[in-house]
Amino acid sequence: MNAGKVLVSVLVSASIGAALGILFAPAKGTATRKKIGKKGDHYFDEMESKFNKVIDNVSSKIETVGKEAMRLSKNGASKLEDAKLVGKDS
Repeated sequence: MNAGKVLVSVLVSASIGAALGILFAPAKGTATRKKIGKKGDHYFDEMESKFNKVIDNVSSKIETVGKEAMRLSKNGASKLEDAKLVGKDS
């Protein structure tokens, strides 16, 4: 199971647990709804932050792979030119 699925599972489980805990606590309905809303906002903010970190990490890796591909491409082109010159000399 990848880290993203585990993270989402943990956050969803925590949200459900918190909501159930608030629902079964002795409080007025309006107070309960406010608490649920605040908890939901908190978990959403956490999830958004972690999602942005994952996106930044993936973007960084894509950029690294692109740079490496360009380097390999230039290196391959250089070797091809060298091989053409050697072939002409033969």
